[in-house]
Amino acid sequence: MTDIDLLQSIGQKTFAETFSEGNTAANMAKYLAEKFSRETLLAELSNQGSEFYFAQQDDSMIGYLKINSEQAQTELQHEHALEIERIYVLQEFHGKKAGQLLYEKALEVAKLKNVQFIWLGVWEENLRAISFYKKNGFIPFDKHIFRLGDDEQTDIMMKKNIVNQ
Repeated sequence: MTDIDLLQSIGQKTFAETFSEGNTAANMAKYLAEKFSRETLLAELSNQGSEFYFAQQDDSMIGYLKINSEQAQTELQHEHALEIERIYVLQEFHGKKAGQLLYEKALEVAKLKNVQFIWLGVWEENLRAISFYKKNGFIPFDKHIFRLGDDEQTDIMMKKNIVNQ
């Protein structure tokens, strides 16, 4: 809770860097104001099924991970699953293993929680992220609608079984 301002700042910046090019300024502004408001972030931080982890280099925050288990999952809410809701890394650190380290943290938590699989939703136009998840063993299994402002977009839902790994 003491890092909420930092979470808000890194969340807004990484989301805007990643998705501004493919979306209107109005839709981005609406989404950032709603999803990264202090109230929304406080509610997320207060949810016992959600966990946040920061990635740092020296004293700078370069990204973060948000995972959800049990009822905190945004969609499936499978008792033996863990959702990766966000792996966001500042653009200047793409390709420098920060995302991989955050993913490995999610995998570590999943194994500690003894879940059967990890799942996530990724925008169908975010080819870099889709490639990253495929490289890490995720496979597509469904699609869902993600609303950004007044635009409905398609997310590819992907999962990775982790039993016996």
